Amino acid sequence: MAEDSYAEAYSGIDFSPGSRGLWAWLKASPAECIHLDRHADWSVTLLPDMVYLRGKKKLLRNPGRPEVRLCRDCFAKVVRRELAEYPGRVIAFEPDPEIFSQYFFVDSKDFHATGLTPELASALEARLARDKPTCADCSGEATWLWFSREDVPDLDETDLIAAVPGESYCPVHGAEKFSAALTRLNEANVYYMNFASGDSGAYIWI
Repeated sequence: MAEDSYAEAYSGIDFSPGSRGLWAWLKASPAECIHLDRHADWSVTLLPDMVYLRGKKKLLRNPGRPEVRLCRDCFAKVVRRELAEYPGRVIAFEPDPEIFSQYFFVDSKDFHATGLTPELASALEARLARDKPTCADCSGEATWLWFSREDVPDLDETDLIAAVPGESYCPVHGAEKFSAALTRLNEANVYYMNFASGDSGAYIWI
């Protein structure tokens, strides 16, 4: 699989030289930003262009961007820039900070292939099909729908997903909301996250 270079894929992020050396390559360890030694209590392992369909890898972009581990500040910089430019529709759920370890985007075309329950897939599809409202923070068209944990505490609550208004945002403010929800956590060790792809989909956590 061809991969973008780190500089090209993660502009403005500095990586630890040791995490890109021969030993790291032999161990198949991802490159790490230079701040993780000082901020080991918060990290995200980012596989930007990969989704797992019932355990099988699916490449979402070719060439794919390399896997990396990022600290809080580097993650915020990368995720806000990436998601603010995504033109599609997004539903995102605030994760439970006590138990979540993965937070990944599923293209609406892959809802069933990923293993979402039929009830959850149907509820997500129905919300994505609704008319686009106005962003809560500006006059732009809202392509993001955010559900706080107060609104939807668990992804099994499909009746709530169908009925609760949620918070609507344009891509820029949706990306900011998404980033803020994760970076305000005191601790995090997310070992799989990807980026949005396709025309629409949902960020879910497990």
